[in-house]
This record gives sequence, structure tokens and C-alpha cells, in this order.
Amino acid sequence: MGSWNSVQLEVLYTVLGWVAFVSWSISFYPQVFLNFRRKSVVGLNFDFVVLNLTKHSSYLIYNASLFFSSAVQTQYRSKFGSNEMIPVAANDVAFSIHAVLLTAFTLLQIAIYDRGNQKVSRISIGIVSVAWLAAAVCVFIAIPKHSWLWLISCFSDIQVVMTIIKYIPQAILNFQRKSTIGFSIGNILLDFLGGVTNYGQMAVQSIDQNSWVNFYGNIGKTMISLVSIFFDILFMFQHYVLYRNKKAVSPPNPAENRQDSDIP
Repeated sequence: MGSWNSVQLEVLYTVLGWVAFVSWSISFYPQVFLNFRRKSVVGLNFDFVVLNLTKHSSYLIYNASLFFSSAVQTQYRSKFGSNEMIPVAANDVAFSIHAVLLTAFTLLQIAIYDRGNQKVSRISIGIVSVAWLAAAVCVFIAIPKHSWLWLISCFSDIQVVMTIIKYIPQAILNFQRKSTIGFSIGNILLDFLGGVTNYGQMAVQSIDQNSWVNFYGNIGKTMISLVSIFFDILFMFQHYVLYRNKKAVSPPNPAENRQDSDIP
């Protein structure tokens, strides 16, 4: 089993990991509080939330399996080297559990609050259905061969794909409305901090181990950081530059005009 060469880097790794966990975990709350204050989810893209739930559920399965399962860990070290450290920390598992719960709660808000004429698109429903069907196929393929590492890599791939596409509907909705009203920028700022510190955590481990297996051995964690950072920068540009102090053009629901002052 791999061990740390530097106590200082180990401490830094732990600190960065929990900063990422706290940032990402708290990032769910600004949107939840904004929805509660407005009693409306107009401006929040429902596809973003639905795709996000599939993404976090897949990521939870991957993280929990690699962190808790000795069989998966054995196959990981057999593939990447017996001295390699497992690239999933306790904060990764804790974040995934929290993320699934908060995303599901946001879906509950969508169900009970004013939605205007917004709804989940058929494309999003189709993508989610295909993702879970693919996961089921992977399970049936993996069981006879006991290919547990390959199986959780399938869930990692699903969460990477979901991460890449989940932000797109929200970015398009902001563009169409020429506004970010109803979509919390606090969520984005905290998500950005989480992505940067998560990537830094991986870099610290790689430096200590003098090996970059940590990155390509856990491509899911690498991609989630890079893609999240890219879209966070895009959303910040939309909020602070493109649509700063602008109201939505043809808002989906008249109630939104009464909530313009609620932008965080």
C-alpha cells in the first residue's frame, strides 16, 4: 500500500481535500435558499438538475466502491501498481453523499415551487435513461468476470459525460433570457473554489508520489475539476459581464419580474 513521503504534503493534501468538500457541499445551498426565498424556480434549468442527479449518483457509486471495497482496491493496484495510493479520499465519499441528497432536495423544490412554463426536456430524460441503461448493461457484463474495477470505471465515465453536458442547458437558458436571474452565482463561486482545490489536491499527491498515475488512474476526478472550472468561468462571465444588471427578455413567468431584486 502506498504511503506519503512528506508529512507537509500529506497535511496540505488533507486541507485541500476538505476545503474542496466544504466548498462543493456549501455550493448547493445558495440555490436552495434562493428558490425558497423567491418561492420560484424560474430561471433554474431543470435539465441541469436532472442531469446533475445522475452525475452525482454515478460519482457516489464510483467513490464509495473504490474507497470501501478491498476487491476494487486490489484490482486498482494490480492495474496501476502495488505502491499506488487509492485516488479517492474520505472527503470525496462525503461530498458525493451530500451532493445526491441536496440535488434530490432541489428537485423537490422544482416540484412544489412556481415553475412558470419550464419543464424537463425530453432530450434530458432520454440522456438519463440511456445512461442508466448503459450502467445496467455494464453490471451484467462485469458480474460473471468479477471485473469490479472496470464496472466502477463505467460509472466514472457516466459521471464524466454528465459533468460535460449538465452545464450546457443552464448556459443556454441564461443566453436565451439574457439574464442569470433565478440562477445563484453563489453556487458557481463556491463550485469554482471546490474545483480548483480538488485539482490542487490531486497535484499534491502526484508531487509527493513522483507519479502522475493519480490523474490518468482517476480520469473522472480529473475531468470533473477541469470541466467544472471551465463552465464556472463561463457562468461568472455571463453574470458579471454579459448580463450584469439586466432583466430577462420575455421572462417565462410574470412572477419573475417581482423577484428581480432577489439576485444574490
